Amino acid sequence: MDVRPAGIHHVTAIASDPQANADFYLNALGMRLVKKTVNFDAPDTYHLYYGDRAGNPGTIMTFFPWPNAPKGRLGAGQATTTSFSVPEGSLGWWQRHLAALGVETSRPVERLGEDVLTLHDPDGLVIELVAATDHHDTEPWDGGGIPAEHAIRGIRGVTLTEHDLDRTAGMLNGRLGFELAAELGNRYRFHTDEAGAGVGTVVDVLAEPRARSGLVAAGTVHHVAYRAPDQPTQIDWQQRLADDGVGVTEIRDRSYFTSIYFREPGGVLLEIATEGPGFDYDEPLLQLGRALKLPPWLEPQRAEIERHLPELVVGEHERTAPQSAGAANSEEAGK
Repeated sequence: MDVRPAGIHHVTAIASDPQANADFYLNALGMRLVKKTVNFDAPDTYHLYYGDRAGNPGTIMTFFPWPNAPKGRLGAGQATTTSFSVPEGSLGWWQRHLAALGVETSRPVERLGEDVLTLHDPDGLVIELVAATDHHDTEPWDGGGIPAEHAIRGIRGVTLTEHDLDRTAGMLNGRLGFELAAELGNRYRFHTDEAGAGVGTVVDVLAEPRARSGLVAAGTVHHVAYRAPDQPTQIDWQQRLADDGVGVTEIRDRSYFTSIYFREPGGVLLEIATEGPGFDYDEPLLQLGRALKLPPWLEPQRAEIERHLPELVVGEHERTAPQSAGAANSEEAGK
């Protein structure tokens, strides 16, 4: 059975204020809130999922927003940048749009044949908008105030900052099925075999042997999830990782997909998530993200959970996005 990844399923990060997080991703980036639920392992906090119109795998950015969470530190052993695909020629529009909201950005730069714009969300998470030519099999959301011709298409990829390039590259090239496609200084770009056939097919590795180690907290990525088409493939992947001596978890039910977790040699937490059953599993497509959804085993605790969660207004394009934490050169993020 083929256990090579079809690309990224989602990226999950940690935030502090859930309202500031929602305002930014709904209004500044124009994404759709496709699921409002809780962290199944710690239901005293939200788990917010943003994506395209249908929440297709490869478009999903998720957050655990813990109020008053301490600030994280970017460094080695982390996914230090999350990149989103936008259509070619869109970066000028995005600069003007974000400037009007008080969100600072870098100047667009050319990197490995692509134009890149860097910004930060309210907690300092490093985000790139990449004007990419890849084919996009996603459904841009048209309810967030962003014109369809400029809207985010999905996750382009992630950047991992690592002390030891060779060990991480060994897992990417080996069990995970990526191929080295390009190099630029200390940046090494890996593609899945399906690069160019969809979103989420790029992993950049920054080799930073002298970088301090990162600290996962607010403003940093918690884990990166790759997608498996179904659970039999996920089980096969789980077994092959275990056979290689990689510590991998049991299958965990996340309602909208099932998951296994493991760490790559540099310490970044990775996940393999199934593509289904999807985010319309417990609410109609037109109503995604409007109500707090809980898994069956947490439903008996609904009243208590709702009592402890902060108020959250999630009407798309109804609020003014807060200023970002400021722009910086993503090449320096892991130093």
